[in-house]
Amino acid sequence: MKNASAADNRAHLVAWALLLPGLVFLGALFAGPLLWSLAGSLGLDQGLAGFTLEHYAQIFTRPALRSGLLVSIYYGVAPVAVTLVLSIGLALLLRRHFRGRAWFNGLYKIPMAVPGIIAALVVMTLAERGGFLDRLAAPLGLALPRLVRDPWGVGVILTSVWKQLPFMTLVITGAFAAIPQEVSHAARTLGAGRWRTLLWVELPMALPGISAAVLLTFIGTMGSFAIPDLVGPPSPRPLAVHMYAEFGSGHLPLVYAIGMLLSAFAVAVLLGYYALSARAARLLGGSARKDDHE
Repeated sequence: MKNASAADNRAHLVAWALLLPGLVFLGALFAGPLLWSLAGSLGLDQGLAGFTLEHYAQIFTRPALRSGLLVSIYYGVAPVAVTLVLSIGLALLLRRHFRGRAWFNGLYKIPMAVPGIIAALVVMTLAERGGFLDRLAAPLGLALPRLVRDPWGVGVILTSVWKQLPFMTLVITGAFAAIPQEVSHAARTLGAGRWRTLLWVELPMALPGISAAVLLTFIGTMGSFAIPDLVGPPSPRPLAVHMYAEFGSGHLPLVYAIGMLLSAFAVAVLLGYYALSARAARLLGGSARKDDHE
């Protein structure tokens, strides 16, 4: 027993020794800056006497920042909704065999290698008033809708969709590919049509992968800076753009507060995702056990 206990202790020590470099790395690059930003947003970088919630209050009391929070949520939700519909369609298309499928499977991933600022510049070159598309349409007497710096941020949404579509499609394609073909074949054998099988069998089984793709895309688009700054309307601006302006003005505590609020919002969405996923797993598990008993 003593030898077994000593061996277990050595195994635990080895495990902690192997984990220690990673923990130090995470602490130095993530936990440390996060705690420093939290302290700065609360005025604690000046000591306990400097504690204040004023910088958080400014986000909800200053009209520009309050509107910026709503715009950040809008730029997070709208592109994700459009991208989700297109990604599911592309994922279903990529499941089929057609001529040129290998080429298409490589070409649609190209935007993943393009930085967001370059994507925004491409949209500006093509769709801005007097841009390439506008000059092509002028001889035909056509007037293209305003897509750059338009009041509804359509240019921001389109650019974000173009940038995020390959990533979401890749994740959703993998989620569909993980579904055993026998399940779909069984549903079809029992009389379910193609669309019924997709809606009631395949989509629920692919939901964990789909929801993860939606979550990661939402966090990325909500905190985007370059795309809204270049192709978005002059006002209102999302919080990420306000962060840059406040940083240039030297208002670091307010910058910290905005960053912490965006991080808290992302964490809340993440926790909500995990709660919904756990609930869905319990419901599916309970349904499966009920079917087994029957």
